Amino acid sequence: MKDYREIIRDLRTDRDMSQTDVAKVLGTTQQHYSKYENGENEMPVRVFIVLADYYGVSVDYLLGRPKSGQGYDVLECKVSADTTVNEVVSDILNLDPANRDAVVDYIFMQKLKQEHYRQKEKNSG
Repeated sequence: MKDYREIIRDLRTDRDMSQTDVAKVLGTTQQHYSKYENGENEMPVRVFIVLADYYGVSVDYLLGRPKSGQGYDVLECKVSADTTVNEVVSDILNLDPANRDAVVDYIFMQKLKQEHYRQKEKNSG
């Protein structure tokens, strides 16, 4: 199980950001932010909230806590032969906001389509 230091480091490096970049988001210095990643300073709740909002994840995710009823390995589940949930989510988060919205809209439409066919089958069977 990863702790928050590893998680915030992974989120930052997955987006090719420097500690200085993240420090600017937080309104602090690179040296101060580095102490969060290295565990020299505990992160205050305010910083967890800002980082969660910035990265588009939950504070629970930053803390390494799974969603209720889901194991920690859900992100390693395969969605295809060679792609994990984690890789798909990372790819989506790395898109610009317009393309991210388009992916979310596409998924929503596919869910509606699937539900429509389920209802059609249920009513005809």
